[in-house]
Amino acid sequence: MSPSYDFSHKVVCVTGAGRGIGLAIASAFAEAGARVCVNDIDAESALRAASDLSATGSDVFAFPADVADPARVSAMFGAIDQRWDQIDVLVNNAGIEPVHSLFDHPLSDWRRTLDVNLTGPFLCTQHAARRMRDRGGGVILNIASIAGKSQPLYLRSAYAASKAGLVGFTKEAAREFAPYGIRVNAVCPGVIVTPMTEHLREDAAQMARWRGEIPLARLGEAEEVAALCLWLASDAASYVTGVAWHVDGGKNMA
Repeated sequence: MSPSYDFSHKVVCVTGAGRGIGLAIASAFAEAGARVCVNDIDAESALRAASDLSATGSDVFAFPADVADPARVSAMFGAIDQRWDQIDVLVNNAGIEPVHSLFDHPLSDWRRTLDVNLTGPFLCTQHAARRMRDRGGGVILNIASIAGKSQPLYLRSAYAASKAGLVGFTKEAAREFAPYGIRVNAVCPGVIVTPMTEHLREDAAQMARWRGEIPLARLGEAEEVAALCLWLASDAASYVTGVAWHVDGGKNMA
């Protein structure tokens, strides 16, 4: 992706950036000149992603952490302070998607999904927003899903609930932070080609159904989600806050 924006004086933290959409977002910001903290719960993935991006000349470091762990989140922002002493953009991307029927959904999986997908963004947002307030502004992007709006996914009640909560959280944060120059938006992808959807894409019947439901008749690419994130974090979107943006090929037009 050719950089369309200049983030050379910005520091960006992307959670869940070891692969898939998060990696595409981290890569896009790094290519646009940003200094990037690559977070992932999987230390090997985070370190590999950071190494690959650093090899291109980008200023990147990895911080493996579970975003649902308050102590690790605090340590991550402390490491960002120590390295760069600023944070300009936070992308809350880390998430999990368990598959269970509501009839026998384990409570432990329900709680873990809400912890990662909703409490994680809450914790990271608190740390980032306090720093952004002191610096006079910043941008927070929450990677939600069309499942959190009007396209719930079958057997994914915890995931849909967490993403709906994230959309609501986005709007409330945008309202509260606006006086401090902090913009907050949500990005709601549809079906994107990532490792998370790989097993589903192997089902020819499922692929045919998806294409039939998507006006653009194809799945999205992680780089297309990243492109929207770049725009939302840039000055070109300086009057945009509190919105949940679809990246879904027209599947959800509500």
